[in-house]
Amino acid sequence: MPTTFMNESGQAVQPLVRYFGIDLRDLLVVHDDIDVPFGKLKMQWARGHGGNNGVRSIAGSLKTAEFWRLKMGVGRPPGRMEPVDFVTAPFTKSQRPEVDVTVYRAAEVIERFIADGGEATRQFTGELND
Repeated sequence: MPTTFMNESGQAVQPLVRYFGIDLRDLLVVHDDIDVPFGKLKMQWARGHGGNNGVRSIAGSLKTAEFWRLKMGVGRPPGRMEPVDFVTAPFTKSQRPEVDVTVYRAAEVIERFIADGGEATRQFTGELND
């Protein structure tokens, strides 16, 4: 039986954006994505939620999809496994080294985003995956 799970990240993000007066061009939401291959990173601006409940919640709370996303690829669930069960399961021991590298690379992307902004970071992220 599938797990019932709803990520309500928008309830935390929206008040912070409002309180600190954050320009949405300066907002970077980092999240998992089953449509991005395991270990890959992808930057996008103002796209749909792609079925990700956290992104859906954030866009709904902000009343816009105009913010940056850093997608961290987790790959597709095996067989008939429910996506929510897949993304909430722990990584396997054999996946750990690649997860560590991906997290390190994501930190580099976040640093680049802070220093250079979204568009330069999108280009950098594309180069990381080559």
